[in-house]
Amino acid sequence: MDTLTGGTALALAGVVLGTLGTLIGQHLATRVDNRRHQWERSATERAERKAAIMEFLGSAQRIELVLDSRNLGLSDPCGTDEEALHELWLATKAVELLCARETAQAAQDYAEALHARVRKGTTGAAPPAKRERRHAFMEAARGELGSGGAR
Repeated sequence: MDTLTGGTALALAGVVLGTLGTLIGQHLATRVDNRRHQWERSATERAERKAAIMEFLGSAQRIELVLDSRNLGLSDPCGTDEEALHELWLATKAVELLCARETAQAAQDYAEALHARVRKGTTGAAPPAKRERRHAFMEAARGELGSGGAR
């Protein structure tokens, strides 16, 4: 009878250990899967932020080209100022939607400086310094994309 009880106890212990092993394995697999999904989501969000920042920079560059053309006395090769300003403000809104508050504010400030420069003929006030605002935006964008550091 002791042999039967001992064999049953060993079999039961084997079942318990097997179950524990399965549960621990599933838990570890779930943790790894969650981390992978979190990393993929983070990478997707970073790519979206990068695309918004690049779109904003492309629009800002178009305005810079308009301003450079004006300074050189050339005709605007990119189309009208109004279209370029519209694209700039639309790109600014994308940055506001996808990026952190600091980056969004830096984009807003830079866009305002560019807008004021384009409109400087219609207002008597001196336009804000765009170079400093561009630099502030670039620093904020570097931080947003995780490539911060002094440059």
